[in-house]
Amino acid sequence: MPQPPGSLAVAAAYFLIYVVWGSTYYFIGVCLHDFPPFMLGTVHFAVAGLALLAVCRLRGERLLRRVLIFKSAVCGIILLFVDQGVIMFAQRYVSSSLVAIMASSTAVWIMLLDVPQWRRNFRSVSTVAGIVLGFIGVAMLYLEQLNMQRPGGSHYEYGVLLLIGGCISWACGTLYSKYHIRDNGDDGGLSSSAWQMLGAGVVFALCAGLSGDFSSLQLSAVSAVSWLSLAYLIVFGSMMAYTAYIWLLRVRPATEVATHAYVNPVVAVVIGAGLGHEDVTLIQLAGLAVILISVMMVNRK
Repeated sequence: MPQPPGSLAVAAAYFLIYVVWGSTYYFIGVCLHDFPPFMLGTVHFAVAGLALLAVCRLRGERLLRRVLIFKSAVCGIILLFVDQGVIMFAQRYVSSSLVAIMASSTAVWIMLLDVPQWRRNFRSVSTVAGIVLGFIGVAMLYLEQLNMQRPGGSHYEYGVLLLIGGCISWACGTLYSKYHIRDNGDDGGLSSSAWQMLGAGVVFALCAGLSGDFSSLQLSAVSAVSWLSLAYLIVFGSMMAYTAYIWLLRVRPATEVATHAYVNPVVAVVIGAGLGHEDVTLIQLAGLAVILISVMMVNRK
């Protein structure tokens, strides 16, 4: 019988998906100043996937398993290609902070689509109330930003629609990973994560070739800040945080793991204010406080 995960390992994994993932929205925006979206996705996930495969090889894992590769690639396309592609394109219309805020609705979609857990999820008053409260906090932030004047506001609704579709796609990929990949003998989740990233990287590369991103990218024009941001996304955002996310899905309830979507906007707004010198209003602070309370309610156990 497998041993239950240690509390320190679970806490470290939650730190990665709560804090590190929250910071990636800002760094994606930095990279998009120099990298076309499809090209950014290609380099990001191909490098991260190959690096993880190398780590798995050093650990002596059996990597060439047809079922694992196929299921992981499907999951990677749903989770990483669709969702991350949506995030990158949405940032053409809305700010990185609003992207993170809209992503908070992922927890609601996971709860609604996780049919095997309906009896458990809807039986807990604290969980349901926490998710509803979290969504109220997100709505406060969304409505506040919706009323702000932005350049190119005539296309603002495109970003919102893209983000809603991305949230649903991420929820579906999360549940697919939880129920269809966990029994492939990949206890640590590294092999699965690596093939997911490579699957997404291959599709990003195909789209980059069709859209002309390869020919439009000038490596000499890419700034050092963009290269450093890309390195951060590869090492911390993908190799560490995403692997922690896949592992947590195997050892904790999907609804609980999805609470990262409530904390990520907090981190995104703080980093936006600190590094991006964005203004943070009282309504935003109130909304963030509501979200934090909701996380405590959902994760009270």
